[in-house]
Amino acid sequence: MSGGRIAGTALLSLSLRLLLMPAPAAAQDSDAALAHARALLRSTPLIDGHNDLPWEIRRAEGHPRDVAAYDLRAPAPKHTDFARLRQGQVAAQFWSIYVDGEMGDSGYARVQLEQFDIARRMIARYPDRLALALTAADIERDVKRGRLASLLGMEGGHAIENSLGALRSYYALGARYMTLTHNVTLDWADAALDSARHNGLTEFGREVVREMNRLGMLVDLSHVSPAVMSDALDVAEAPVIFSHSAARALVDHPRNVPDSILARLAANGGVVMVTFVPQFVSTEFKVWEESFEAESKAAGAAVPDSTARRLHMKEWEAAHSAPPATLAQVADHIEHVRRVAGAEHVGLGSDFDGIDHVPVGLEDVSKFPGLFAELIRRGWSDADLKNLAGRNLLRAMRAAEKTAARLQRGREPSTRTIEELDGRAAPMP
Repeated sequence: MSGGRIAGTALLSLSLRLLLMPAPAAAQDSDAALAHARALLRSTPLIDGHNDLPWEIRRAEGHPRDVAAYDLRAPAPKHTDFARLRQGQVAAQFWSIYVDGEMGDSGYARVQLEQFDIARRMIARYPDRLALALTAADIERDVKRGRLASLLGMEGGHAIENSLGALRSYYALGARYMTLTHNVTLDWADAALDSARHNGLTEFGREVVREMNRLGMLVDLSHVSPAVMSDALDVAEAPVIFSHSAARALVDHPRNVPDSILARLAANGGVVMVTFVPQFVSTEFKVWEESFEAESKAAGAAVPDSTARRLHMKEWEAAHSAPPATLAQVADHIEHVRRVAGAEHVGLGSDFDGIDHVPVGLEDVSKFPGLFAELIRRGWSDADLKNLAGRNLLRAMRAAEKTAARLQRGREPSTRTIEELDGRAAPMP
């Protein structure tokens, strides 16, 4: 009898432990919120505002710039391949056309053109999976055909080298947004992570915004200073975007968007595409990263994207474990943008393949449905979730296209120069 009671007690204890154990992946997939999220994303295109895969292909170990060798049909080394894109239900992607703004005073155009070449060769290589999209209508067409709508977004206005003609040429190559700066202050715009030389946009910088509006190219205000954000909103006749930023009220990082700017987005029609970058969404990770950057600078390995910096990061992490950022923290930033700017002004801009660390729960492009499941658990309506997924970005694109059509009826391409507008000495012929 006593043996029976002991066995029964043990069985009850085991049952309780099994109930308290985390559910396996299969059980999680059956979670009602996750099922709801997956169903919603089958009916509403999910548009990600920023993925650095073309740069990852450029610097791929063993076969740099080789689009064929970087096979997206096979498991990729970092965050993005076809199997995971399908699992993540990504319908449209802005591929970042990036060139390092700290490489010097020359060579930007060459590298920028090479990055367009990599991205366009990548898209052309998989006609059954990818399609180049230039308009909001293209996105909807490609989604209906079962193709991932592939858009191109330039990351950093240094690539136009103070030339509106170059800007127009990049638009002709397919660029549908341009981040006004990357991490370096330009001759015409202040960067968030560099010194402020202009207190915002110069007059030539304002002309860049006006010409982008005339073209129909979205003005991307990620990476710029708050003064540039404000000046661009003063000038812009079309919605602006932040392709990969978060809320500064939650994490006081210079790359994040202040509430004063979020409050202006409703009048402009713009969209903040909330990013997954750990130091932008987690204060603890931001402090860790600042410690690493200080140590990296002291060790002479602070140049972005350098081999020395990446090696130093591995050494640093071996002795200083990074605090985890989380999916829930990303959701907090999304909710803050919705609360301040409105449900019509928030989207998603992951920065996958451009970051070395990822939040727990958002490890790669397959994980988007989990983020929507989290918001469902927080009480989000289907209407707000569909806005977040892509409707807001599509609306902003359509508005930019409509503005461009109007402006082109009454305005010729600008031939203004930085020398003329900002009083700079004319360059030697």
